[in-house]
Amino acid sequence: MLGMSHNTFLLLDAVVTIIGLIVLITRFKLHPFIALIIASAFLGLTAGMPANLIIKSFQDGFGGVLGFVGIILALGTMLGKMMADSGGADQIARTLIRAFGKDKVQWAMMFAAFLVGIPLFFEIGFVLLIPLVFIVARRTGVSIIKIGIPLLAGLSAVHGLVPPHPGPLLAIGVFGADIGKTILYGLIVALPTAIIAGPIYGTFIAKYIPGHASQDLMDQLASEPESSTLPSFSITLITVLLPVFLMLLKTFADVALPDGNFFRVWMDMIGHPISALLLALLLALYTFGARQGIDSKRILKLLDASLAPTAAIILIIGAGGGFKQMLVASGVGDVIGHMAVNAQISPILLAWLVAAVIRIATGSATVATITGAGIVLPVVDMIPGVNRELLVLATGAGSLILSHVNDAGFWLVKQYFNMTVAETFKTWTAMETILSVVGLIFILLLSLVV
Repeated sequence: MLGMSHNTFLLLDAVVTIIGLIVLITRFKLHPFIALIIASAFLGLTAGMPANLIIKSFQDGFGGVLGFVGIILALGTMLGKMMADSGGADQIARTLIRAFGKDKVQWAMMFAAFLVGIPLFFEIGFVLLIPLVFIVARRTGVSIIKIGIPLLAGLSAVHGLVPPHPGPLLAIGVFGADIGKTILYGLIVALPTAIIAGPIYGTFIAKYIPGHASQDLMDQLASEPESSTLPSFSITLITVLLPVFLMLLKTFADVALPDGNFFRVWMDMIGHPISALLLALLLALYTFGARQGIDSKRILKLLDASLAPTAAIILIIGAGGGFKQMLVASGVGDVIGHMAVNAQISPILLAWLVAAVIRIATGSATVATITGAGIVLPVVDMIPGVNRELLVLATGAGSLILSHVNDAGFWLVKQYFNMTVAETFKTWTAMETILSVVGLIFILLLSLVV
């Protein structure tokens, strides 16, 4: 192979493939779903895999990911839609704002986003909570950046680090990590990370970039629903946090009780992510639906409408799973794993670094997570004692770094906050990078004790 060893050729092949994937997405604006299929086929063919194995590997990777994650995404999206239309998220935010007061309203926004963001996609949580930024800014006169950056930090931290978000769930599936432990460790890491990147950094940067809300958006988004129509704070909190509680309870049962124990067997079923989210959704149909006077026909329409925006996300996730499987089947993953072992690079640092590079290049946290996890996967089997849950968190933290012009979230924030490109770099991009780096530091510290 041009005088190169097989391993060197595979590495070069993987580099060329990933660069080609990046170019297809960024330069030619090809949809990531199509680009990932093309990249997978190219890698398989150039690595010398038989044609039938190429198709089978991609199908296995695609189906293996969506067999679990696809169901989770559907249930989580339905739950988020019910919470949005019932006013439950607004209730959480209002209650926290009343508790913290005007002087510390940025802390209230961060905690509101942190709680509301647990079962929601970042984009859904953003659209759901952005009206509150405008409402609070209009009521209090506080800088829109001082209020908005903490909200973005809270949403982004749980999006990258806490299941049942798709990124951590994908990495859990790849690494074979325990979901309950990942939730626990994720919350331990995500909260202080969001505090530093949100209220602390937001207060600092607002002194230099206070932000000037678009009057049109202010008029459109700063209208408030009648408080009497909102679900209570306690009911909303119980509904939203039910899946997290059930998954944590499953983990505690697995640790404390022996195999075959009646309670543990049932908790293994009830605390499974699919069962936990299904139970939370069924509860939400009452607490956010029937109890709020929403009839069954309206609920059905809401659930149908909630699934349409996730179609592209699900396809990209599946294609990412196929690409990951191609990295494994072609032998590229094993080569990189052996290199990491020989170089004595910390698997946690390697997971963060690989995901960070792919995130910066492609602008997609999802592509960064699934590709990064696939590349790092062989290291798990080669180095004994690697904490798989922390590998999940490291991959998620890396996938958050340096959001810039190739990320749709960059433009979403720029437009809603009425900022220039330079101002968006100094606020949103800097905040995302702080989340990623500080998150890595906390993960490395946590690795010393778990």
